[in-house]
Amino acid sequence: MPAAVWSTDEIKPRERIAFWREAVCQTVLNVTPEEPGEDFHASISGRSFGALRFASFSSTAHSIIREQRHVDCAGEDQYLIGYQRSGRSELAQAGRELWLDPGEITIVDGTQPFRTRFPQPVRRILALVPRYTLDLRAPWIRRNGICKVPVASAFSMLARGHIRQLAGEEPLKTEQAQLLADNLCNLLAAATAPELTGEKIQTDIQLQAIIAYCREHLGDPELSPRRVAEHFRISVRTLHLRFEGAQYSFARWLLDSRLEECRRVLCETASRSLSITEIAFRCGFNDLSHFSKSYKAKFDETPRGTRALAFAGSA
Repeated sequence: MPAAVWSTDEIKPRERIAFWREAVCQTVLNVTPEEPGEDFHASISGRSFGALRFASFSSTAHSIIREQRHVDCAGEDQYLIGYQRSGRSELAQAGRELWLDPGEITIVDGTQPFRTRFPQPVRRILALVPRYTLDLRAPWIRRNGICKVPVASAFSMLARGHIRQLAGEEPLKTEQAQLLADNLCNLLAAATAPELTGEKIQTDIQLQAIIAYCREHLGDPELSPRRVAEHFRISVRTLHLRFEGAQYSFARWLLDSRLEECRRVLCETASRSLSITEIAFRCGFNDLSHFSKSYKAKFDETPRGTRALAFAGSA
């Protein structure tokens, strides 16, 4: 997936902040840039793989505002992961404020307003991932709000490497990007985890095993709470409690995962010969009307629209 590149270099000074707003909205998410410093300059490159989006940018001093109106019109349910490469940034969300220094990583809830201020030239890498990919691994992030992964964290170096690779220029297939993003979420969960009791550790391990099993059988339309519970020799109630502990439900996780998988396959060059119906059935759906309505509700576009956008301009 080639990166889209935006730069203010050839833009008239008075038009740069408006250009930058369009660039960030197209590449990452809806925001409003404000307070540009004198002789404002910025550039950003980004690429997407289905619901995953990654961007690398550099800029002179300015601020980024995400207001409730941005959230309301976007329909996005994602976390914004930021890796500070140089300069300092001030981040505020839900009454909490923190400063980022080079090497630090932050996790921000994209469904809530926030403000980021860059008082000096800055370089950052951003990753936008579906919120459920982190919620099931690290439910404490959603409960605690914005958080920061210090440079000294044992998992920080590995996480930074994953982010650089995802936002870099090296070609990646959608399935490779998904695997790297899953590994990144695992690393961030480990880096931010509170001290856990032995019982809690066992519960989390069991939930991860359940998720792995469900992913392996995602295309089976007969996958159900009872079948999963029987496989792990637990009650259906215990199964639901495992998901509830991560502030999710089994049904919602299954639907979201199948929709994300459909979107991933729709964007794959190797799957262009498959019809949308075939893809839906392969991902576990057996009701096309339900699939179409759910897909439109989640992504605000039709499966046909996703495929057309993924291959726009290709032969």
